[in-house]
Amino acid sequence: MPSPSSTSPVLRVPRSGIRALMELALQDPQAIHLEIGEPDALVPQHVVEAVADAVDRGATGYSSSLGLPELRAAAAARVARRSGVRVDPARVVVTHGAMHGLAMAMATLLGPGDEVLLPDPTFPNWEMAAVACGAVPRTYRTRCEEGFVPLVADVEAAITDRTRALVVCSPNNPTGAVYPAETVAALVELARRHDLWVLSDECYESVTFGVPHTSPAQHDVDGRVLVFHTMSKTYAMTGWRVGYVVLPSDDLLEPFGHLAEATVACPATTSQRAALAALEGPQEWVHESVESYWDRRDAAVALLAGRGVRFVEPDGAFYLMVDVGTPDTEAFARSLLADRHVAVAPGSTFGAAAQGMVRISLAAPRAQLVEGLGRLADHLAAGSGGAGRAAASR
Repeated sequence: MPSPSSTSPVLRVPRSGIRALMELALQDPQAIHLEIGEPDALVPQHVVEAVADAVDRGATGYSSSLGLPELRAAAAARVARRSGVRVDPARVVVTHGAMHGLAMAMATLLGPGDEVLLPDPTFPNWEMAAVACGAVPRTYRTRCEEGFVPLVADVEAAITDRTRALVVCSPNNPTGAVYPAETVAALVELARRHDLWVLSDECYESVTFGVPHTSPAQHDVDGRVLVFHTMSKTYAMTGWRVGYVVLPSDDLLEPFGHLAEATVACPATTSQRAALAALEGPQEWVHESVESYWDRRDAAVALLAGRGVRFVEPDGAFYLMVDVGTPDTEAFARSLLADRHVAVAPGSTFGAAAQGMVRISLAAPRAQLVEGLGRLADHLAAGSGGAGRAAASR
């Protein structure tokens, strides 16, 4: 039988260690799942009713490849309201989740051999998307002692003559870092000087703990910033698979539309109806969810500090990086699952800057989070970790 072409870039796509650990944990019915960013909140009834109404009316056919016009308008209004940046609904493209939008952007903006700079620690799916389109992922360093907020000098040092795009993610996955406004402004200015696209992953923009979120789009003066959003995290709609991207110019609409048509035809219309209801409906449940994550962050920090476990305190998203004192974090994660029935994401999947650490999801139910972290501390106390480098607890 035929075999895949040996030159296909897809064959070089690495696998996410998050998913590998999750699939292993799914085989353990006793597992406490702290490895995956899955909000435990329920989608509100008015969202479910909007979908049921669309089904009853037969409003389930194809939409434009760019998405439902009313959803694009609602998304534009939300971004404008939260960032203060005027957004033309015509420049909003509805995507099959934010990663679909980021993958389309890399396929559109990057050619074979072009480099894209990712923060380290990095969300592995960015690297996967870059490799899949023939681009070359590189990283710029972020430092534990800086709370994983990048230093502009470190970013600039990673730029080469092949660099075409810079990924910025604040609040950050996996670290929970929220970049100060001056850092964001400096990164956009750096991109301007080196003529780079800025791909701003803002999946967690609503989840911050007492610090403001700043979008790179607020500092975009010449149309180089693309902003990516998802319904998955803010609205606990992970399985509905809806996101959107805000484009900086009309020139990008046609290639994005063509690529959307070639890959998904259009996002699922029922999910788009759900997203519209979520964006236009009551927002109290979003605020309650963020307050809940904040409470869990504080409980987790207090527990780990009380047990003498090192960590980096996050200012946003719903992740916590914990120092487990061993460079082989995959082996640690596997032993923690086997011995204590707790699943965590190994730092090795996030890059060199996460060496010796594991990522904890604060989106798990509070009682399970506390129990799971207690077991992790017990595992370390039993000698399953190591001395490790000191992590910055802020």
